[in-house]
Amino acid sequence: MSSRPGGNAATAPAPPQAPTVRRSSTAQPAWVRLLGDRLPERAHGVSADTRTSTDPKAARPARGHGPRRRGRGRTWARAACALALAVPAALLLVRLTGSDAGTLLAVPLVLLPHSAVLCLLVLGVTAGVPALRSRGTAAAATVLAVAQILLMAPRFVSDAPSVPPSASELRVATINTDAGAVDPHAVAEMVRAERIDVLAVEQTPSAGLAALDTAGLDALLPYRELHPEYDSSIYSRLPLSRAGTTRADTAWPQTTAGVAVGARTVRFVAVHTYYPLGDADRWTRDMTALASLARDGGADTVFLGDFNATLDHTPMRALLAAGLTDTHAELGRGWAPTWPVGTGIVPPLVQLDHVLHGPGLAGVSVRERTLAGTDHRAVIAVLAVLPPPRDTH
Repeated sequence: MSSRPGGNAATAPAPPQAPTVRRSSTAQPAWVRLLGDRLPERAHGVSADTRTSTDPKAARPARGHGPRRRGRGRTWARAACALALAVPAALLLVRLTGSDAGTLLAVPLVLLPHSAVLCLLVLGVTAGVPALRSRGTAAAATVLAVAQILLMAPRFVSDAPSVPPSASELRVATINTDAGAVDPHAVAEMVRAERIDVLAVEQTPSAGLAALDTAGLDALLPYRELHPEYDSSIYSRLPLSRAGTTRADTAWPQTTAGVAVGARTVRFVAVHTYYPLGDADRWTRDMTALASLARDGGADTVFLGDFNATLDHTPMRALLAAGLTDTHAELGRGWAPTWPVGTGIVPPLVQLDHVLHGPGLAGVSVRERTLAGTDHRAVIAVLAVLPPPRDTH
């Protein structure tokens, strides 16, 4: 036994080491080789994305849902186009049958002009998108659009009679003040700038009338027939005659007054009817009573105000048939919405405010003006007093 420097202890020989066997990186345990594809890919340590399968079914491309979904999408889109046409079709049916009179169908009927645009939109989509082409839908959209255009076309063609240069003129205006919320100074400025002769105001309480005078209306239009309790009043630059209220069967009396123009007297009726959403039957009776007034009023009559009706409503067409002419339609101004105003989001959509006149007068011009505070636009019209027809006998 020998000793090493620095120590006395003997060192035992190292035990023999087992030879190191290097396993291939691709080698797999025997149990894995036995089970093979029966195990999920995670057990192999190989991801599903990189594993290559020898299964012939797996080699086939999976049936995708894309074409099927696209087919269903086209079906739904075509159904939506057909459903969109149901709206103008229903409104057109109401218009042609007159079923809006006395019913709540009068409310959606105000959108009839807009539904014509919907027909043209559907027609454009079905024609421009190959996947949505449908002869039936395109034909229906075309028929509906043409029918509505034919109904509205006369309103865009002026049929005003010729006015002789010597004819006297009246400058008239109407404004629903929205319970007096209108800016009174804006009203006074309109009267001054437009040189108004006769002004009808609707839905104006006593406080609103006082505010108008404070703003200077008393100096501009000194003659007046005021009935705040009945929702309509008349102001005039010219003296009034036979002023008061009507005795027609309306929800409340309508204010009326006469204005002398030369040797003739033009009778004005400031109109504010009930509204169809509140009571469609009451609204219809109001319009029927106005038609009776128009028949008895003679040729020199002007009805102006908030009728809560458009030219598509059956009661309004009956009123026109009683001998009145809508100044907008007469002058080819078939699209002049006056309500609602001031929402900040929705533009004016429907024309509820009108100036109607008898055959003794003719429209020279008509326009609208927005005034702060109210939800209606003012309507300003220039009317000529026509000479009486010559007696041919």
